[in-house]
Amino acid sequence: MRSRLAALGLAAMLVAPGSAAWAADPLSICLDEDRPPLSMHQKGKPDTGFDVLLAQAIAERMGRPLRIQWFESKLDEDSSPQLEANALLSDGRCSLVGGYALTTDSLVAPGLKTARLPDFAGATRDDRRRRVALGVLAPSRPYVYSPMTVVLGPKVRERKINAIGNLAGLRLAIESGSLGDAILMTFDKGRLIDDITHLVPGRDDLLGALDRGDYDATLIDLARFDAHRAAHPDTAISASGYYYPIGANRGYVGLASDGALVDGVNRALTDLATEGKIAEFGKQAGLTYLPPREPAILGDVWTKIIQR
Repeated sequence: MRSRLAALGLAAMLVAPGSAAWAADPLSICLDEDRPPLSMHQKGKPDTGFDVLLAQAIAERMGRPLRIQWFESKLDEDSSPQLEANALLSDGRCSLVGGYALTTDSLVAPGLKTARLPDFAGATRDDRRRRVALGVLAPSRPYVYSPMTVVLGPKVRERKINAIGNLAGLRLAIESGSLGDAILMTFDKGRLIDDITHLVPGRDDLLGALDRGDYDATLIDLARFDAHRAAHPDTAISASGYYYPIGANRGYVGLASDGALVDGVNRALTDLATEGKIAEFGKQAGLTYLPPREPAILGDVWTKIIQR
């Protein structure tokens, strides 16, 4: 009996440290530091946003502490969310990237072998210069649907919008190179082109210009309108209630070599969705929450837009 107890005690000594180490190993998730109401990080203020609340809940379900690696994604024509996410994961800055648009194009093996890291909290001068060897991305199940919506300026806020064609004759503003730009420019063989003014992303204030009445309407991600409305409660712009029929789900993305982690996250997401927690997090964050839709991963976005 004593020898059996001794053996069990030795086994416990050998197993317990490894189990405790795994449990104490932080779940590291990369989030965009300036993407309200999804995620927001400001010095001296608590971290906020839908993706922050969700990340905390998932880490808790998995019995692991959470570590958020904040990064800055540039809103310009040269930025690539796919390469930025891949570089962060492949460099070991995090194990998951949250709020990732799940499309076929964003999940294919990258055409480049290396990419630069986006600016991230704690980055050194060398980090900003070097290139990272890229891996293959693997998605989680989706947890929120992210549609494009028409937002109306003060002069036409009562206008009924049931389709893109209802925008004809309005003064339209759109950011160059954006998904909204592609939709409006190609609609009905270019019928809206003469109504469109292009603004430079990251330099021009699209929603501010709309709020001032400089333009009548735009087509943007619904979450961006939520963020503007939260920052400007007295805003004169309004949501039309129209959602463009081609939208993308968002989820987590990790490396294909870390499939066990993605499986664990999927189990946590399933439980949280069943319990209604994910929708609750959206409400708390001021996000117009829409549950994921089929297909889980959107196919060729550009072809679908042109065909419409």
